[in-house]
Parts: sequence; structure tokens; C-alpha cells
Amino acid sequence: MEEKRKFRYFDAAALRPLLPQPKKASHSEFLRTGRISREKGDWLPDERRYLTYEEVAERTEKKLTTAGETTHERLNNVHKLIRFPKIIFSKALDERPHLGYCHVTTAKTRFDRQRPIVWSFYICNFAADIGEEEGFFQHIRTDYSRMYFAVAMQQAEDGRMQIDRSIRGNGLLFKTNDPAEALKNVLVLGAPDETVREIIRKL
Repeated sequence: MEEKRKFRYFDAAALRPLLPQPKKASHSEFLRTGRISREKGDWLPDERRYLTYEEVAERTEKKLTTAGETTHERLNNVHKLIRFPKIIFSKALDERPHLGYCHVTTAKTRFDRQRPIVWSFYICNFAADIGEEEGFFQHIRTDYSRMYFAVAMQQAEDGRMQIDRSIRGNGLLFKTNDPAEALKNVLVLGAPDETVREIIRKL
């Protein structure tokens, strides 16, 4: 079982005004000139301002939402026959709010004579395995900047959407850290027929 660690986050932006200050210290300036400095930088405490988990989560979700909106726009600009609904929402991880995922779109696909598959496409700012039980993510790694994946979905008895693990054993349709490969995979899933899919695969 993975050991839970408490993370501390500080606001690096709050330190920036203090860094480029090769000026003399305020006390030596007073001794030299007899004047008291009124500059803000001389009186701000040189301390890190630590952020709450809520503040970190808000920043993470905002960045991921922006990435999701850009990705959705790119998907819908490739081919006039392929359009995806814009269903964008982001969520930071509870224990590690600097990490999170963004849901970009949900669509339905039919391959050959199979039943239609409802699937969702996500972006993460980490890499992981898709969990087999309750946990959606397992073995989280931060050695990659992003992970793109799509999973088959189905409606549970209580009405919530959950991974359809009858598809490929774990519901995972694709997973990659390559944005170009992710784009192609999503377009293949959203193509109206096999002819268009073959064109996309050759791109």
C-alpha cells in the first residue's frame, strides 16, 4: 500500500518581487542617508507563503481545464464529419492537489457488429495505471508531464457512470503520453465509419 505523505506548497510568485533586489538593506540605508525607506520590498517579510490544498487544487484544475478546452477545439477542427460534445470538467487529486485530471468529451462508437461503446476521453498531468477496483488511478508516477486516455463507460445501477470493464478486461481503450497519438486515437473512436477510420490511421 502506498504511504500517504503530506505535501506543502508555497507560492513562488509571492517571492519574485523580493528576488531582484541588489539594493542595500533598509537599516544600512538609514545609517548612510538618515532616511527611512518607504519601499514595500524593504518591509515585506522574506518568508514563503504556503498555499492551502484548496488553493493548489484550484490552480491545478484551472490549468487542466484550459488544456482540455484547447484539446477539444483541436479535435473538432480536424474533419467536418467528426464532432465531439464539449463536456469539460477537471478534478485535482485529494491527497496530491498538484496532480489532477480533465474530462474532455464523451461519445459513442460502434466497431463492426459490436454493441455501441460509450467512452470518455481524459487528460492527466501525471502517468498511472487505471485502477481495477474502487481507485480510478493506481501506481501514480510524475515522470511524464501528461497522460491521455479513453475508457469505456456504462451506467451503474445507482445511475452513476462507471468504467465498463467488460471491454478489453479493464475498459481501457487507449493510453499514451504522446498528444499526437492521443489525437489520432480519439479521432478513430469518433469516426462515423471504417472508411474514415482508415484515413485517420494513415495520417
